[in-house]
This record gives sequence, structure tokens and C-alpha cells, in this order.
Amino acid sequence: MISKKEKILNTALELFASEGYTAVSTRRIAEKAGVSEGLIFRHYKSKKGLLDAIKVQAGERTINLFAPIILQADPKKAIRMAISLPFEIPAKEYPFWKLLFKLKWETDYSEDNKMQPLINKLSWSFSQLDYKSPKKEAEILSHIIEGISTTILRDGKEAQMSLKQFLIRKYG
Repeated sequence: MISKKEKILNTALELFASEGYTAVSTRRIAEKAGVSEGLIFRHYKSKKGLLDAIKVQAGERTINLFAPIILQADPKKAIRMAISLPFEIPAKEYPFWKLLFKLKWETDYSEDNKMQPLINKLSWSFSQLDYKSPKKEAEILSHIIEGISTTILRDGKEAQMSLKQFLIRKYG
């Protein structure tokens, strides 16, 4: 059974993802979660406290997503895993990731430091494969992966499958 605290957080996540952080009130979250607005403030102190809890989850989820890539010893496999990453996110998690992309535009939230371990691993991988500018290659591929992720969240995986195959062939 899900606790009321988790219910509040999940409801906030759902509403923030679908309607935007600034458009959703704590009153609306409480109504949809079936709890009192006071309970939100007791657990999270404020709407920003709810958002901060979601950001903590984002950090944890990002680490979990990147861990297999970062631990990969084969540079070609690491690159292939990074390219495939957006395609492996289960559809049920899309609202969470949509929210993180929205937050970049609506608030001062930035994921730059969360992406750095992946960029570092890609840079190492390109270096191992004797690319001329491994750091730039890593940054470019990171931006491409972010663009693919955005399109997948908006239009689904099928819309990007040909690009995935192209990138895998390119970085073979």
C-alpha cells in the first residue's frame, strides 16, 4: 500500500508533468491525491519542497540509468549503451522524465551536472577509440541523445528508431 506522502509526491509529479509546475496549486494536488492541503505542507513544507523531493528522485534515477554505461569497460559498448538509453526507458516513466525536461524551461532547474558522468564516460570512450576531439564528440552525442529523448517523450520510440540505428552504425 502506498503511503499518503508517496501519493502526494506521485500526484504532484503527474500534475506538474501534464500541466506545468507553475500552473498547479497545492490545493489541486491535495484534491487529486485525496488528502488535506495541510498534509502536503506537513510532509513537504511547500510546493517548492515537493519539487525538491522530485529533483532528489531525478538524481537517483539518473545515477541508476547511467551506472551500467559508466561501469562498461568496452568503449564501443559504452557508446552503444548511451545511444540506446532513451529507448530503454519504460513508457510508464515518461511523465517523470517529461517533467524534468519541462522544468528546464519553467524553473532554474538544470541537469548539466547530472549529465557530466555520462559525458565523461563518452569522452573516455571516444579517446580510447582515437577520435580526434573526444570531449567534443561526447558533448555532441550527449546533445543528440537529449534531443532523441525529447522526441521519444513527445512522439514515442518509433519516431526515433531510424536515428538510433544510424547512430549505432556511425559509432559502430
